[in-house]
Amino acid sequence: MNSVKLTCVVIDDSKTQRTAVAKLIKNHINLRFIADYKNAVDAQKHMGENNVDLVFLDIEMPLINGFQFIDSLKNRPQIILISAKEQYAMQAFDYDVTDYLLKPIGQNRFNTAIKKALQNNIEVEENEDDYIFVNSKLKKVKLPLGDIKWVEGLGDYIKVITEEKNILILSTMKSFAEKLPEDRFLRVHKSYIINLDKVEKFNGSQVEVCGHSIPLSRHKKLALEDALLNSQAH
Repeated sequence: MNSVKLTCVVIDDSKTQRTAVAKLIKNHINLRFIADYKNAVDAQKHMGENNVDLVFLDIEMPLINGFQFIDSLKNRPQIILISAKEQYAMQAFDYDVTDYLLKPIGQNRFNTAIKKALQNNIEVEENEDDYIFVNSKLKKVKLPLGDIKWVEGLGDYIKVITEEKNILILSTMKSFAEKLPEDRFLRVHKSYIINLDKVEKFNGSQVEVCGHSIPLSRHKKLALEDALLNSQAH
């Protein structure tokens, strides 16, 4: 693991805090410090110029706060939230962050957070094509893509139907669909995403997945036909 180097940035409106976190990063063998930003707007402008693996992110900042910054990211690196307050910890879990550190940050607690980040990085690299990681019931869950039968939208939540169990996740359908490979999954209805490998038959209004009938939007029928042809070709 010593050969792994995660590239890091710090976003905090406190110069003292940015300096303190940057020092911890620079002293860690598995981290490489790139830059620090006094607000999330500056970070948005410049982060795209570098490949960032890990962001140390303050929550209470001017212009846009830490959670709003996370929402704005298209390709999310790992996030370690830092705050002087414990009250945001539950909300942080909903954002599936790597860890939540309270200021002032001690060396031991910092090292524990970095171990999590390094482990996440290894797991993602090794299993990039076969797994995704989701946050359910305040825990990070490794979800094999092949186990997913279909995904069902339930307002602010989604329900993932798998071979063994159903998993409830706080997420929009759109956000969850972006985690899934397009050649293996298709959104066939506003409330349903299906695993193309699990399709048994379909008609103009329904798709049968593992013996369960799922509604098929009229304008998705051609997309489903094309997707199934492509998946069979592979």
